[in-house]
Amino acid sequence: MPDTHETAADGFLSRARTVAAPGFNRWLVPPCALAIHLCIGMAYGFSVFWLPLSRAIGISDPVACPNLSLVGALTTTTCDWRVSDLVWTYTLFFVVLGAAAAIWGGWLERAGPRKAGIVAAFCWCGGMGIAAIGIAMHQLWLIWLGSGVIGGIGLGLGYISPVSTLIKWFPDRRGMATGMAIMGFGGGAMIGGPLADLLMKHFASPAGSGAGVGVWQTFLVLACVYFVFMMAGAIGYRVPAEGWAPAGWTAPTSAKASISRFNVALSNAHRTPQFWLVWLVLFFNVSASIGIIGIASPMLQELFGGRLIDAPGVLFTAFDDDQKKAAAAVGAGFVGAISLFNIGGRFFWAWLSDRIGRKPLFATILVAGALLYGLAAPALAGTTLGLFILVFCILASMYGGGFATAPAYLADLFGTKYVGAIHGRLLTAWSTAGVVGPLLVANMRDRAIAAGVPRGDIYPPIFWVLAAMLVAGFVANLFVRPVAAKFHMPADDRPIAVETVAGGTVTADAGTSPVVVFAWLAVGLPILWGIYMTLSKALILLK
Repeated sequence: MPDTHETAADGFLSRARTVAAPGFNRWLVPPCALAIHLCIGMAYGFSVFWLPLSRAIGISDPVACPNLSLVGALTTTTCDWRVSDLVWTYTLFFVVLGAAAAIWGGWLERAGPRKAGIVAAFCWCGGMGIAAIGIAMHQLWLIWLGSGVIGGIGLGLGYISPVSTLIKWFPDRRGMATGMAIMGFGGGAMIGGPLADLLMKHFASPAGSGAGVGVWQTFLVLACVYFVFMMAGAIGYRVPAEGWAPAGWTAPTSAKASISRFNVALSNAHRTPQFWLVWLVLFFNVSASIGIIGIASPMLQELFGGRLIDAPGVLFTAFDDDQKKAAAAVGAGFVGAISLFNIGGRFFWAWLSDRIGRKPLFATILVAGALLYGLAAPALAGTTLGLFILVFCILASMYGGGFATAPAYLADLFGTKYVGAIHGRLLTAWSTAGVVGPLLVANMRDRAIAAGVPRGDIYPPIFWVLAAMLVAGFVANLFVRPVAAKFHMPADDRPIAVETVAGGTVTADAGTSPVVVFAWLAVGLPILWGIYMTLSKALILLK
């Protein structure tokens, strides 16, 4: 419902103009959310640019400057960037994402998803445009500013823009609805990564011809394509009229206390223990996975060595150049398999949470994850390749499932009125975990290598630490209880009305229309193409 001071005359972007008319088909909203999440999800796929950018000047032979500092790398025009300089963009993505979602989440609830989605499109795609200029001028600070900071703001707004909208449209299937959208964020790199690779190959040219490695051109093309999809998704957003509910659904009664009948104001949410307990649950779940996923390919190669390439007994450190290439291909297949399970888990576990409840769902994935990290992974490391890969695919699915289930968990605890903004603040757990998890894993690995520990013995201690983190998350989840009545908004001390709107009754699942079919095809076909491309890499694991 629009703010009292807001009217339809305020313009096309006002929240009032996004209230759905009677007869609106709610199944048009998920593809709009997917259109945005599939675009911003390319943030996960930016690693495809690091190696080409590390030879942007030298093209075939990188121009290395051994004494170049990080500060010097920001403005140099004569030295090629190191991968370690470039990956700071990735860190900025997720730190700024969490900060932007926390800072502007309240504004998003007032402004509505359409305005937030359009701002996200301009930030994400405009940031890529600025980064393209930085690449063309060989100015790293412009890449950090464009994609890292401005793009990160677009990530934050784009990520949370559909959350409260979908939960309001699907109070009967909260987990499934948010799982569909957040699945798109996980799948963005599955589409964008192979597409970027094809574009770079198309635009690349030999040294001296002007086009270089083809990255800045690829950035511009992707920015244009993403802008069209994100604008279409934002314009397609609608919010239900206040009091609307799907046919046949009634608000939960006090007998089902796990789902709140009341709303909690944004200003009070962070004052409750429930918010910080769920914050810890998400933090530990993400920290325990994001670091190990980031080194999945080298981990597999170091643990199994020559067994990956039909050369048993050959250690990873003894690989020749051809063996390194062959092992890297297997590692890429492993990453592809993890990516597919990460995406599928976002939908599956969120859907399952609608059946068993959010708290039991998190208890399940945290306990299962702790057992897989603490017992299965160390036992299988370097021994049974197929089962080891399966363990990490399941872990990746639960990592994604935690992301997708978190918004529905918040809606159960705090109500739906401000869930988008509350979710925005919760994402600071992701930003924190995105720094802590990779640093923890990288430091433990580097110290073990420096101490001369055999590569095959490096990872079990890391697995045990990650298992302990999931146990800590399980304990935090145990203490989650319904929010105390003192935090409830007094105006909401009543049952939610069912199918009573000013303009008449809304039929939630109206017949399929050509517009709905087209919207699902527009997002479904790229997803299928991305799955095909990822499977083609993952199939090497079966050879």
